[in-house]
Amino acid sequence: MELFTVALAGAGAGFTSAGIAAGSYAAGMMSAAAVANGGAVAAGSTVAVLQAAGAAGLTVAASAGAAGIGATVGWITAALV
Repeated sequence: MELFTVALAGAGAGFTSAGIAAGSYAAGMMSAAAVANGGAVAAGSTVAVLQAAGAAGLTVAASAGAAGIGATVGWITAALV
């Protein structure tokens, strides 16, 4: 899922240096993540990592690396809980 998301982000899904674009795929992801987390987007989530990458102006390859690291940390955390 993360690699698919990163590919979309690179194609203009709405993760921009100015923030998440209104009405975009990224906005839908952010909304779903916020609802699932009680109103806030969790730090380190896929949405948070992709937005941070977009805000920093990272390339698609760098975004993929950041999303992969975020997914790994999330997986390890879930396995420990």
